[in-house]
Amino acid sequence: MLRSSLALLALSSLAVLSTLNRAHAAAPIPNPPDVTARAYILTDYQSGRILAQEHADDRMEPASLTKLMTSYVVFTALKENRLKLADLVTISEHAWRAEGSRTFVQVGTQIPVDILIKGMIIQSGNDATIALAERVGGTEPAFAEMMNEYAKRLGMKGTHFENSDGLPSPNHYTTARDMDTLAKAIIHDFPEDYPLFSMHEFLWNNIKQQNRNGLLERDPTVDGLKTGHTDSAGFCLVTSAKRDNMRLISVVMGSPSVKAREDASAALLNYGYTFFETTKLKSAREAVLKPRIFKADSDYATIGVPNDIIVTVGRGQAASLTTTAKLNKEPLIAPLAAGQAVGQLTVTDASGQVVAQSPLVPLNAIPEGGFWARTVDGVRLWFH
Repeated sequence: MLRSSLALLALSSLAVLSTLNRAHAAAPIPNPPDVTARAYILTDYQSGRILAQEHADDRMEPASLTKLMTSYVVFTALKENRLKLADLVTISEHAWRAEGSRTFVQVGTQIPVDILIKGMIIQSGNDATIALAERVGGTEPAFAEMMNEYAKRLGMKGTHFENSDGLPSPNHYTTARDMDTLAKAIIHDFPEDYPLFSMHEFLWNNIKQQNRNGLLERDPTVDGLKTGHTDSAGFCLVTSAKRDNMRLISVVMGSPSVKAREDASAALLNYGYTFFETTKLKSAREAVLKPRIFKADSDYATIGVPNDIIVTVGRGQAASLTTTAKLNKEPLIAPLAAGQAVGQLTVTDASGQVVAQSPLVPLNAIPEGGFWARTVDGVRLWFH
């Protein structure tokens, strides 16, 4: 009777524990919101994880999202000292006659590069954009060739540019995924220039124009990037926001109105921040293992990760992540170069799914030891 009671008590306790475990499990992640757009993608900037996407690889017209690549090329020229903010640019008739949104620069006048960049980014001025393209590339077609080369270097496989401003052209296209790639590159490569995308307005020649990205007003965590619109492209918006050290990027293309693109972007961002979290598990050059090293002057090698290990998981799941470090082969024998892959670090979630991997490398070069160290370890290896 006593044994039976104890068994029942044990089973009851297990049932309670099981119920508690289920109660404290991470919240389920629902499907992404239903947004009004032909294509979209939502990603975490640091980990690169895709949190939501639909038709992200479909060919789309970029409209003025094109100016993100124009900005990238111009920022690169500034960084390489091929262009200076104070340089004066003579406005050509081609730039002056640009259709669509304008900064209202006048033909034959000389405008500083700094002013033209702000006109391009904040006012989305096609005239300012073409003037910059002609200054950096000589002609706008030559500048478009530069744009395509940078797109290739960044891995934008579904993109081709024919102009600098984004007006419709038969062979001018991109994808939501490629725009996400470009946005990440701008934020990473040009941190000193990125704040330009968060400026709410710009006054030039007594003409004040507002930034067309209305989310800058609606959400204080939004700090960029760019809007776009033509009748054929619809309303487009590439947005980045940062909340509690977690930066997300949303790309919305082909919405039917300004409000629709802003609502879609806001819904995607809120979905990402509500149901996901990003955490850094290891810092760059952080030691992970200290295995025995043979035929070196030192007895042990310091093995670590070359870069930060950052993962994005469902909110509440970060605490359940596990890391496993494994060498490719043992024993380790000198010499080993710094950064040479000798193993792998694997990060798995509670379900056992791999969410990140990184090579394990010597954090410093390990040269071959002297004659005595090599001889002694050679004997030891016979018995290893």
